Amino acid sequence: MLLLQEVKIARKDSKTQDAVRAAINASTSSKSSEPTYEAHFTLPNDPHNAKGPRGSGKVYGVCSILRSDLHSKFNINVRTVNWDSEGRISVVELSTPEAKVAVFNIYAVNGTDNPYRDPKTGVQKGTRHDRKLTVHKLLAEECKTLEEAGWQILLGGDMNVAPDARDGYPKLRTFPMQHTLNRSDFHSELLQGKDNSKQGFGGIDIWRQHHGDERRYTYYSRGREWGTSCDRVDYFIAGRKLWDANMVTESGILDSEAERGPSDHVPIWVDIAFPPSSAET
Repeated sequence: MLLLQEVKIARKDSKTQDAVRAAINASTSSKSSEPTYEAHFTLPNDPHNAKGPRGSGKVYGVCSILRSDLHSKFNINVRTVNWDSEGRISVVELSTPEAKVAVFNIYAVNGTDNPYRDPKTGVQKGTRHDRKLTVHKLLAEECKTLEEAGWQILLGGDMNVAPDARDGYPKLRTFPMQHTLNRSDFHSELLQGKDNSKQGFGGIDIWRQHHGDERRYTYYSRGREWGTSCDRVDYFIAGRKLWDANMVTESGILDSEAERGPSDHVPIWVDIAFPPSSAET
């Protein structure tokens, strides 16, 4: 499974969506046994907050790419959430008789002072900072509801939050002050919480749990020399039930200029093992 964020494809642009589907199945090999893939897009449907350049709608958006043969091992459902219309969240639900895992593909809100408007009326409802905090809460509630229904949770993508001082170079972003408040709220709602609060989701930062105090980064500004300005804002978060079931095996960051390619982010990865009698992804 491959999770892409900020694909910048308009909802009505079926030509580009079809081009992506063709590209992921293009092969230079004559072997007919090679796997095929399917692309599931979640794209903006918000005329007030996701206009894109000149109203094109080419902004935000996520794409979840799945190997087609996963259907032979799992019951699969791909959906979005009813509280986001900016194309920021895709949920891939995979289930077997032994386990149910919901994988969230996330392109989180970037907090700014720009206005956030009601998606239906266009009336301003605070700033993008306010919307970011609201999304933290809604996402945590979505995860807790799923866990109560027997699902194990994995969040992955661009969270637009560097969790702590180890995750920013040369230093963590703390100005303006709202960024510090956003970070604290993220911890309270989605991570284990600095105050050990049980109100939030209580997720686990997988890479940090696996790699201790190691300093590695996922965002590298293209306007700076490589390695001089970077942050770890892309990561996977495991729900406590998924973590305690020992289903998370390995994780990593592919941090090189070559892996960054034309983007300003590098790839990250995680291995999740389903119970022995089932499958492994």
